[in-house]
Amino acid sequence: MTDNKDDKTISVTGKKTLTLKPSGVSQGTVRQDMGRGRTKAVVVETRKRRLNRPEDEKPITPIAPKPPEAAPTQTAAPRPQPATPAPRVHQPSPPQQPTQHQRSRVNVLHDLSAGEMEARRRALQEAQARDVEEAKLRAQEEARRQAEEEQARIARAEEAKREAEAVREAAPAVAEAQAAAPSVAQPRSAETVRPAAPSAPALPVRGRKVGDEEEDDRGSPRGGPGRGRVAAPAPAKVPARPRTDDERRRGKLTITTVGDDEEGSARGRSLSAMRRRQEKFRRSQMQEPREKVMREVILPETITIQELSQRMSERAVDVIKYLMKEGQMMKPGDVIDADLAEIIATEFGHTVKRVSESDVEEGIFNVADEEGELQSRPPVVTIMGHVDHGKTSLLDAIREANVVAGEAGGITQHIGAYQVEQNGQKITFIDTPGHAAFTAMRARGAQATDIAILVVAADDSVMPQTIESINHAKAAGVPIIVAINKVDKPTANPQKVRTELLQHEVFVESMGGEVLDVEVSAKNKTNLDKLLEAILLQAEILDLKANPNRTAEGTVIEAELDRGRGAVATVLVQKGTLKPGQIIVAGEQWGRVRALVNDKGEHVKEAGPAMPVEVLGLSGTPHAGDKFAVVENESRAREISEYRQRLARDKAAARQSGSRGSLEQMMNQLQTSGVKEFPLVIKGDVQGSIEAIAGALDKLGTDEVRARIVHSAVGGVTESDISLAEASGAAIIGFNVRANSQARSLAEREGIEIRYYNIIYDLVDDVKAAMSGLLSPERRETFLGNAEILEVFNITKVGKVAGCRVVEGKVERGAGVRLVRDNVVIHEGKLKTLKRFKDEVSEVPVGQECGMAFENYEDIRAGDTIECFRVEHVTRTL
Repeated sequence: MTDNKDDKTISVTGKKTLTLKPSGVSQGTVRQDMGRGRTKAVVVETRKRRLNRPEDEKPITPIAPKPPEAAPTQTAAPRPQPATPAPRVHQPSPPQQPTQHQRSRVNVLHDLSAGEMEARRRALQEAQARDVEEAKLRAQEEARRQAEEEQARIARAEEAKREAEAVREAAPAVAEAQAAAPSVAQPRSAETVRPAAPSAPALPVRGRKVGDEEEDDRGSPRGGPGRGRVAAPAPAKVPARPRTDDERRRGKLTITTVGDDEEGSARGRSLSAMRRRQEKFRRSQMQEPREKVMREVILPETITIQELSQRMSERAVDVIKYLMKEGQMMKPGDVIDADLAEIIATEFGHTVKRVSESDVEEGIFNVADEEGELQSRPPVVTIMGHVDHGKTSLLDAIREANVVAGEAGGITQHIGAYQVEQNGQKITFIDTPGHAAFTAMRARGAQATDIAILVVAADDSVMPQTIESINHAKAAGVPIIVAINKVDKPTANPQKVRTELLQHEVFVESMGGEVLDVEVSAKNKTNLDKLLEAILLQAEILDLKANPNRTAEGTVIEAELDRGRGAVATVLVQKGTLKPGQIIVAGEQWGRVRALVNDKGEHVKEAGPAMPVEVLGLSGTPHAGDKFAVVENESRAREISEYRQRLARDKAAARQSGSRGSLEQMMNQLQTSGVKEFPLVIKGDVQGSIEAIAGALDKLGTDEVRARIVHSAVGGVTESDISLAEASGAAIIGFNVRANSQARSLAEREGIEIRYYNIIYDLVDDVKAAMSGLLSPERRETFLGNAEILEVFNITKVGKVAGCRVVEGKVERGAGVRLVRDNVVIHEGKLKTLKRFKDEVSEVPVGQECGMAFENYEDIRAGDTIECFRVEHVTRTL
């Protein structure tokens, strides 16, 4: 059973059940405006606090801030008024007539039995006793809290005094800063130095009526037995204390901070922090210009403009502006070389320290050998000369093999490396191509050799590639041995060859020089032994030695991509001994040696100095002419390979940005933007052949048309090559390679042409013819004759017709004509009609008269001259 203060009554009769509802809760319904004329009903509950019953012995007195004392019993709680400080006693309201609602409640109470009334009275007394106990506990808690706050205020006052003392001690050190800058904000903790004013005794406040006399939501009092009684007021609310800077800085509450607070040693702002704060504020007020700092800039081989500006602590925009003044149009992400970066850094006033990223390659190449470890090694001989002078045939005669039969067209298109034995001594031969397209191959052959044999045909004398071979040998500092071949022919003239060699500073022994010369015949194998003896004699003079007991080092002669064996590199070991299982780095590629194959196709277990072998196991095809060396582990090999690949990419990017950046070059590109390009995708069997093809096609270019190699690589034609050719509109050229079945079917579907060649001459000729088709035809004029206008006739439906006499040559119908007046051409067009008398004629010879009319032109006069010519369009060739 509970004291229900709602309008509903408690009933135990009939079918109704006894219910419990929360006390002190009243409900109401309001209309909430939702906008645009819409409303919504909202239920509002008002929860009120349950107060003491009238049966209490005495009202609860208000609690003072100091320890509670016994207060006299008051019949009414006065409320402080702003106008009069004296308390005003609340008078009970006059009796009112009971309403119908109150009469119904009284009737219900009269209906209760004596036991129910007793139970209800007992429950109300227990609730009142609990409220008294809770009030006592709240008073004790409030007293304890005020005592703790008083202690905290005392501690904060002491702390503020200590901080003020520290500030006074630091004042002389920062007097100048304080004089220059406005005073900074003082710590807020100073506000807490003043002790709080003693709290005045809390005045008793006007209490609410208790029991059934509580007002409902409408303000009407509710009747009940305890009508007119006043409840004790709630404790006075202590105003919230503002938080200090120290409390705000303290942040999260931990055990350590609690212990520090208990000891009264809360940490404040340090003196150094205050000085930094004042100095920062002073600089912001004065805005002093910062002095530029000169730095030492470390420059690698390539660097981006953005990174360079960061190392100099300069803005990238300033660097770009400087480059624009110098005529270079670049972006912050462009890569520049070390020379340009040094110029920029010096211009901005910094010092430069250049470093090289090639430190990863230290200790691999050019390792000095002890003199006692060196042993004699075979000489490396390169056979050079003009095309079809018999270089490969001479080598075949020495090796007693037929290499020419294996070359397409009977010409050498690869570098062949072989080793022969003469009188127990080995000689390594390197055969180079002779025609102009393989200049780079001859240069590599000369650099990797000890002796150069210059083959000159006795019936053909000195030719352009002969001169080029002489220059390569001299540039490499290699001694030359002249082999005058084809002396068995009737038209042979060896003496003429010796004489012509004098013009190129090659002085043979028979002409008083030091260069050995031997007359040989590869066909009849004449004097081959003398040639080998001359080679061994020259090698003995050179005293060639190498250390075989060290890690191998050498040069890549040729590289190809074999379908069954993968990447295959023909290398010449120059130092040390190469063995299977070792890890080598060749150019940008690396790998573990899986097998070594000599020139006879035999697998060997090791390759010593001056021995040519094929190496299997590389990750890719290196470039011909790259150096190779053995390293200790895979991580070192991978590091060197990645460094070289990155270096190649950076240098390529630097070249592209440099070629794009110059304003003069940009203008040239705009002027040459009309150049037609012939795109090509080239796939070859070896790297050297691809280089030769690219060089030969580059020489075909003119100001109007040029060949553009979209992609070139070693290996067969694949589907990716077909896709690339389709996207770029290029033709595919396969040199000594073929396309797989998938690539062929894709090429047929897409209409891509694949051309196969095995002779470089045929390839160059076909590309030349195709590029000639891109040239615009040449316009060629042929003069026919002149005619003089004697009279001009105006004919209906025809217009003006010139009566002329042919004074030179002839005039043809449909030919081009020019109207010349006072030696000035005023019109150029075609004849519309050509008549003699009334008949249309095809031509009129000299001395005869005729009538002529122009197409879309009638400004003709007597005395003008008509010049007649024929225009022909001739197909041009490269």
